[in-house]
Amino acid sequence: MKISVLRESGYDEALLGISLSYNAPIESMPQRALKLAHLGGGHSKFLESIMVWIDITASRKWWSQFDTYRMVTKQSESTMHTILKQPLTQEDFNSPIPEGWLEHLNQLIGDRKLEELKDLLPEGFLQRRIVCTSYKTLQNIHAQRHTHKLTEWHTFCEKIIHGVGHPEFIGKLDSVKIKDPHALIARGLYEAAKEVIEYASEAYSDVPMNTIPAWCWDLHLKVQLYEGLKENGVVE
Repeated sequence: MKISVLRESGYDEALLGISLSYNAPIESMPQRALKLAHLGGGHSKFLESIMVWIDITASRKWWSQFDTYRMVTKQSESTMHTILKQPLTQEDFNSPIPEGWLEHLNQLIGDRKLEELKDLLPEGFLQRRIVCTSYKTLQNIHAQRHTHKLTEWHTFCEKIIHGVGHPEFIGKLDSVKIKDPHALIARGLYEAAKEVIEYASEAYSDVPMNTIPAWCWDLHLKVQLYEGLKENGVVE
């Protein structure tokens, strides 16, 4: 199984939406979002605004379970269009299959018997898809599948937690311990970032808020989030 987080979008917009709900400055929202994320119900609906694109190669049996989740769009390899183009190898399966079975499948490929070939493909046959989903769906998946009997789910949950920018929204704080925080301010840069924010606060204290550079807001939000994670024991 191979999983790679390609891109995510919507974090800043999600925080803006929360700030409107509470009529509060956006810079105070990271810690509030951290609390809301696991309350359930309508409290965590902001997670639907944070989208993630993921490159996944997994077995047919795993995809059949993954397809039960909503709020997902997929673009995939077409078995009909691609499987007859070259012989199969053991690398095309989640685990090795009997050599006799592999030879028979390749004979069907040579004879271009597509329907019979598709009927005989094992559940461990690997398929690649590009998935677009939300943090809310990933949170549901993690809650329901991180201890699942199918080990591919363990791999998926682990890769997602270590691949997204804000894993604290997906897994509860007691189950997400990040020794090497991904896409967050590293501890060694934290104090330096605070000094930059303090300097910027003085430098831009007398100007309209909409003229403050975007990098300043972004750094301020990351510092706020890091402090929230430290307070809750997610990072040391």
